[in-house]
Amino acid sequence: MNKLSLVFLGVILLFGRMVMAQDQWVIKADKIDPTNYYGITVANGMIGIVSSPEPFKVKNVVLAGAYDLYGRGRVSNFLNSFNLLNMYLEINGTRIEAKNISNMKQQLDMQHAAFTTTFDYADMASIKYTYYSLRQLPFTVLMDISVTAKKPITITSASVMEAPDALKEVQNYYNEIDRPHVTISLLTSTAKSPTGKLQLCASNTFLFDEAHGQEPRVIHEMWDNNMHLMKFSKAIAGGETYRYGVAGSSITSAHDADPLNQAERLTIFAKLEGRDRLIEFHEKAWDDLWTSDIKIDGDPQAQQDVHSMLYHLYSFSRPGTAYSPSPMGLSGLGYNGHVFWDADLWMYPALLVLHPEIAKSLVEYRFEHLEAAKRNAFEHGYKGAMFPWESADAGVEETPVWALSGPFEHHITACVGLAAWNYYCVTQDKQWLLEKGWPILSATADFWASRVERNGAGHYDIKDVVAADEWAENIDNDAFTNAAAIQSLQNTIAAAKVLGIKADPDWELVAQNIPIPKFPDGVTKEFDSYKGEGIKQADVNLLAYPLKTISDPAQVKKDLEYYETRVPNQGTPAMTQGIFTLLYARLGNGDKAYHFFKDAYEPNLNPPFRVIAETKGGTNPYFATGAGGIVQSLLMGFGGLDITPDGISQVKSKLPGNWKSLTITGVGVEKKTYIIK
Repeated sequence: MNKLSLVFLGVILLFGRMVMAQDQWVIKADKIDPTNYYGITVANGMIGIVSSPEPFKVKNVVLAGAYDLYGRGRVSNFLNSFNLLNMYLEINGTRIEAKNISNMKQQLDMQHAAFTTTFDYADMASIKYTYYSLRQLPFTVLMDISVTAKKPITITSASVMEAPDALKEVQNYYNEIDRPHVTISLLTSTAKSPTGKLQLCASNTFLFDEAHGQEPRVIHEMWDNNMHLMKFSKAIAGGETYRYGVAGSSITSAHDADPLNQAERLTIFAKLEGRDRLIEFHEKAWDDLWTSDIKIDGDPQAQQDVHSMLYHLYSFSRPGTAYSPSPMGLSGLGYNGHVFWDADLWMYPALLVLHPEIAKSLVEYRFEHLEAAKRNAFEHGYKGAMFPWESADAGVEETPVWALSGPFEHHITACVGLAAWNYYCVTQDKQWLLEKGWPILSATADFWASRVERNGAGHYDIKDVVAADEWAENIDNDAFTNAAAIQSLQNTIAAAKVLGIKADPDWELVAQNIPIPKFPDGVTKEFDSYKGEGIKQADVNLLAYPLKTISDPAQVKKDLEYYETRVPNQGTPAMTQGIFTLLYARLGNGDKAYHFFKDAYEPNLNPPFRVIAETKGGTNPYFATGAGGIVQSLLMGFGGLDITPDGISQVKSKLPGNWKSLTITGVGVEKKTYIIK
C-alpha cells in the first residue's frame, strides 16, 4: 500500500471515529468552562431545572403557569421557584467546590431526560449524580447520587432549600414522619409571590438505599428565614460505592388550592415509590414520547441536533394542562414566560403532527382565555375575539406598554384560529370542533370582519398594524396579516360546513376583498409602502406555508429569491431560515434547503450543550420557537407532510444530497410512519 493510500485510509478511519463518536441521544460536555457556560434544561412540561457548572447546584427551577406582577414592564412574569435540588457534599470535612475537583464532565441523555455530572475529588472519591424532572409526576423531581470511595472516607451531604430573592414571607418547616419500616424527613418551605398573589411551596426528602442497613440520622439546620437544610453523615469503606438520593416536589396555589400540604404529600408519595420505580416510570413515559421521532440517516450531527430540538419541545409541554409554552419554554425567565404566536404558529404544528394529545393543551389554553380575548376586542372597538400579543395566566394583554406589538400585532388572532382549525384537520374530532374549535374560529372571523376598513371592492384594508416582520411597525396591508385574516375567514366557513352551521355570509365577502400587495414585477410586497428594506423575519414567505395562500411554485420561488436577500446576517430568529428550508425542499432544491437548515440554527448555538439562542450570536437560550420552526422544516419540508382538511397527507419534497433517508415515526392520531429517500 503506497503512502497516499495510507493517508486516505487514515482519513476514512478518522471520519468513521468522528461519526461513531457522535451519539444521537447524548450531548456531552467534557470540558466545563464556567465563564462560557449556557445551561441545558431538564423538564417535564411543568417543572424545568436548568443546569449549572457548579457541582451539586442547579441554576433555576421554573414552574409553568406560575406568574406574578414584578420586574420588567409592569406585567406578569414567570417566577423562580424554590431551588429544591441545591445540595452540598463534604468529604472528610472539606466542602466540594469547582476549584477542588477534577475531571468534571456533564451530559444530557435526551432519550430519557436525565442530566448527569461526574467528577473526582483528589485521590479519595469519584462522584456521580443524575437528576430528573419526572415525566410521570408533573410536580416532582429526583436527584440520584453515587459516591465511590477510593480509600476510607466520611461524607456529609446536605439538601439546601433556599428562597429566591423575589419571594417574601418565607416560612420554613422540618418534620419527621415515623413508620415501622421507614422515617420520612421532610424539608419544606413556603413563601408568597411578590404581590402576594401566589403561595409557592416546595418540599424534599432523602432517599436511602436499604441495602446498606439502617438509614443515617438526618439533622435539620435553620440558617435564616430564606435558607435551611437537612444533612446526614456516612462513613464509606475504600472501594465501596454509597448511593442515595433526594426526591422533592414544587407546586403553587396556581396549581392546587392547598399547595403547602400537597407539596409534602407528593414528596411522601415519591419517597414511598422509591428511586427505582420513579426512574422506571419516568423512562417508560419518555419511551412513549419517542415513538414519535425524526430519524436522519447520513448526518450524525444533524440527527443529534434534531433530537435536541424535539427533546426541548417535548420537555416544555405536556397533555392535560391547558398551558402553552413561552419562546424560552421552561429554560428560565426569558420573555417573562409569556405566550406569543411562537406557540401557535411555530411550536404547535410540530407537536400537532407528532403528539396531538400534547398539542391539544396549547389550543386549550386559547379556548380557556377566549372571553378575555373578546373583552380585548371590545376595548379596541372591534367585534369577536382579539387575542393578546403576550399573555400569561389570565389571558389578558401582557405586553409592556413601550412595545407596540400589544395594541397592533393583530395577526396573532389569525394564528390562534389556524391552530384551532388544524387541530380538527389532524384529529378529525367533530365534537371538539363543535364545542371548542367553533367558538374560537367564529370569534376570530367576527374580529376580522370588524377589523377591516371597507374601502371598496378589493380594498377591505387592514391598516395600522405591526407586521410578522416586526421591524415594520404601524404599516398598512401587511402581506402576512392580510393573508392570515383571509385564511381565518375561509377556515371558519369550512368549519361551518363540517358542522352543518350556517356561516355568516359577510365572512366570505370580507375574505374576497382583502388585498395582498404586489410589486410591478409580480413579487408579493410585504406591505403597501414597502421599498425593499431588510426584514427581521419571514412575512411574505409565510403565505406559501403555513397559509397556503400562494401555491404556484413559480410565485413561491420568486418570493423566496427576493426575500432571502433581505434577511441580514445577524439579529434575526431561526424560524425565517426554517421557512426557507421548508419551501426549497418542497420546490425540489434539497441542497439549497440544507444550506438554510444549517444556517437556521448552527450560528445560534451556545456551549457546551449546543443550546439554541434566539439569534445568531445570541446568548438567551433555549429558544424553543426556533426549534419549532426547524422541526417543521423537517416534517413539512424535507418530509413533505401536509395538514389538510382530510388529515395529514404528503407532498413531493427533496432531501439534501448527503442524507440517505429521513424517517418520521408516530405521525398523527394513527401513529403512521413516513420514509423519504
